[in-house]
Amino acid sequence: MGLPTHTAQNGSGSLDTGNARLKELGYKQELKRDLSVFSNFAFSFSIISVLTGITTLYNTGLNFGGPVSLQYGWFIAGGFTMIVGLSMAEICSSYPTSGGLYYWSAKLAGPNWAPFASWITGWFNIVGQWAVTTSVDFSLAQLIQVIILLSTGGKNGGGYEASKYVVIGIHGGILLLHAALNSLPISVLSFFGQLAAAWNLVGVLVLMILIPLVATERASAKFVFTHFNTDNGDGINSKPYIFVLGLLMSQYTLTGYDASAHMTEETKNADKNGPKGIISAIGISVIFGWLYLLGITFAVTNISSLLSEDNDAGGYAIAEIFYQAFKGRYGNGVGGIICLGVVAVAIFFCGMSSVTSNSRMVYAFSRDGAMPLSSLWHKVNNQEVPMNAVWLSAIISFCMALTYLGSEVAFQAMVSIATIGLYIAYALPIFFRVTLARKSFIPGPFNLGRYGVLVGWIAVLWVATISILFSLPVTYPITNETLNYTPVAVGGLLIITISSWILWARHWFKGPVTNVES
Repeated sequence: MGLPTHTAQNGSGSLDTGNARLKELGYKQELKRDLSVFSNFAFSFSIISVLTGITTLYNTGLNFGGPVSLQYGWFIAGGFTMIVGLSMAEICSSYPTSGGLYYWSAKLAGPNWAPFASWITGWFNIVGQWAVTTSVDFSLAQLIQVIILLSTGGKNGGGYEASKYVVIGIHGGILLLHAALNSLPISVLSFFGQLAAAWNLVGVLVLMILIPLVATERASAKFVFTHFNTDNGDGINSKPYIFVLGLLMSQYTLTGYDASAHMTEETKNADKNGPKGIISAIGISVIFGWLYLLGITFAVTNISSLLSEDNDAGGYAIAEIFYQAFKGRYGNGVGGIICLGVVAVAIFFCGMSSVTSNSRMVYAFSRDGAMPLSSLWHKVNNQEVPMNAVWLSAIISFCMALTYLGSEVAFQAMVSIATIGLYIAYALPIFFRVTLARKSFIPGPFNLGRYGVLVGWIAVLWVATISILFSLPVTYPITNETLNYTPVAVGGLLIITISSWILWARHWFKGPVTNVES
């Protein structure tokens, strides 16, 4: 079967291939197509942001398996994530639209199933993205609170410990800044995206060298590569079970690369550069993430003290590592606090790019009439920015964080959708590509050839596996406070999405709607 040309000719020569392909798919070019392949990569790379995910969930990796889970779990999750990314990149090359996953599902499921497939995928994708933004910006608010604590003397020196209301206030302020930045033209966001990518790359290299170099005590290579921590205090003794729970850190970090797909309508030659953005963001994140893990873990000498809530950082392991490394060498932890500031800036950029991706998904989904008040959310201003979608995403993310005030358990359940819900949205179009569209799929310039179906099936099975693994209990005995509510949250989203389809949306939602005049 011949490949589609994905180019169009006019009187003055060839159009941008992404622009031409978008018109073939039935959409007008409404957003400004100004992003290079590096800019497209930068958005996904800064959302994956290894400094964000690893710093935030390093405690989980240390607690469940320690160095072995951190080092080897990272490559297992990274390898399978690349397989998922390759399948997504192949589909992205054929359908380079801002709708991304839900549009792909509609096209690959066939005309009979298209509306339902599009509806399910779209809502899992959009809610998952909002949960990612909530989680990222909340983790920044928590890190700022830890920085303030250490700057005022630490927990053992009478430092200031912010209440949960203060943390929520900081979270709201961060979202406000992110919404304001995302209201700027795409050319400005492109600059910030490239700056974010550079900051993550340089930040990892600096921290991985500086922290073990400054630390007066360092772990041995044997500890870093072979020590398996079973002392988790959570009643779990099975080593395979512990290792699986330790994977959570790696898999949570390696999410968000669908941003490259959502930015395709603003990317030059998107049918080629969108896939490149997805694959390069995953590959470089896996390499630099491992370097960061390696450098930090060489500064680990006492796991239990790092995880103790009675240490100066209140149990925030990486903050304690940074702080004690400088304090042990120079008598104060100022250098460690500055290093935490480097991480905080990376998390800020991660949240900013996450809001960008959110807003493009809202824009595309509402353009096809799938959201309440759709006509409002897909409007673009005179700078070709979907301003209303930007502010809606910020407001919803703030509202999702408010659950923290009522129950930390409820908050953790809600943000679990950021990993499992998002990966389900990744897997659905891949599943349709290897089943219903196995023979009808027409690949774009980037394709996996005869291996496309095999890679697709591996990707789908991996997502099914992690969906089960991350629903397992993480503490025994199981009580209302220790129950893993992930299956409740994800199952709840599934029930709401299907119920809304049966009772309401099936009567009017027809899937992606073209807006090019015939």
